[in-house]
Amino acid sequence: MRVKFLSILTAALVPLAWPAAAEGKLTVYTYESFTADWGPGPQVEKAFEAECACDLQFVSVADGVALLNRVKLEGGATRADIVLGLDTNLTAEAKATGLFAPHGAGLAPLAVPGGWNDDVFVPYDYGYFAVVYDSDKVANPPKSLEELVEGDPREKIVIQDPRTSTPGLGLLLWVKSVYGDKAGEAWAKLKPRVLTVTPGWSEAYGLLTNGEAPMVLSYTTSPAYHMIAENSERYKAAAFEEGHYLQIEVAGATVNGAKNPLSQRFLAFMTGPAFQDVIPETNWMLPAGKTDKPLDPAFGKLVQPGKSLLFSAEEVAKNRKAWIDEWLAAISK
Repeated sequence: MRVKFLSILTAALVPLAWPAAAEGKLTVYTYESFTADWGPGPQVEKAFEAECACDLQFVSVADGVALLNRVKLEGGATRADIVLGLDTNLTAEAKATGLFAPHGAGLAPLAVPGGWNDDVFVPYDYGYFAVVYDSDKVANPPKSLEELVEGDPREKIVIQDPRTSTPGLGLLLWVKSVYGDKAGEAWAKLKPRVLTVTPGWSEAYGLLTNGEAPMVLSYTTSPAYHMIAENSERYKAAAFEEGHYLQIEVAGATVNGAKNPLSQRFLAFMTGPAFQDVIPETNWMLPAGKTDKPLDPAFGKLVQPGKSLLFSAEEVAKNRKAWIDEWLAAISK
C-alpha cells in the first residue's frame, strides 16, 4: 500500500563505515510480535550479526506500552541497550524519564508522514490504525468511527488495553481526536460491541483469525498479510470517513546502551535496506527508510486514509493518564 504522505523530510541515519568485524553483545527490548518466528526479529538478528560479528539478543514483552513500563520500572539498572517498539505517542514520556540518550547521528532520507527531526528516537516503520473485519461474517462494515460506536452490538470487536498496548493507546487517541469532550460517552456506547480487551495486539488478532470475533483493532496494512501469505482477501480494513490515526514506531538507545558502540551501529543498520526490506512482509507496516526492493502489489490494494490524525507526543504525555481514566470509567461500568 502507498499511503498519501503528508510531507516528506529528508531525515534518517547515515550508515557509517564500520570495521569488518566487531565483538560484544547488544540487548534490544521489543514487543512479542517483533520477535515471533513470523516477525522481523529472526531475519533482523541474522542480518545484523552477519554484519557486526556480535551477539544480538532480543528481550520481548507483550506490547509497546508495556515496553516503556518495563524500562521505567528497571530505571538506571535496565539491561536494555536499545528499546525498539515505542511510538510517537510515547516519546515525550520516554524522554522525560531521563533513561534515553540522543542518537547523535547524521540524517539521511526517511519517508515518514510529517517528516522527522527527533534527536533521541529513530523511526523504523509506520502505519495507520484500522478496524479489520472478516468479510465472511460482516456484510456491512462500519464506514466511520461513529458507525462503529453506534453499530449493532451483536457484531463484536476485540480491542487492546491502552495501558499496555500501543494499538490500544492508538484507538484511545483516535476516539479522543474525533469525539473530544464526548469521548467518554462514545466509549460507553461502544462497550456493548467489545468482546474482550487484550493486553497486546497478537492475542487480539488471533481472536479474529480463529473465528472468535468478526472485527479487531489492527492496521490498514494487516490485510496485506492475508493477500500475500494466504492468497486471500477475506480479511479487510474498513475505511473511516473521519480519517485514521497514524502510528510511527521508533527505537532509541538507553543511557546505558549509548556506552555500547553497537547501539549506534544498530540504529544506523535499522534505517538501511537490510532492515527495511524485512519490515513490510514480517511486521506488516510501511518502511520508514530506503528499501532495495519495491513493496508487493498487494500493498497498493489497501485502504489509503484520506485524513491522518495525530496528537503531539507532548499532548499525549500531558493527558494520557486522564484519558485512560476516562476510558476505564466508561468501559468498566
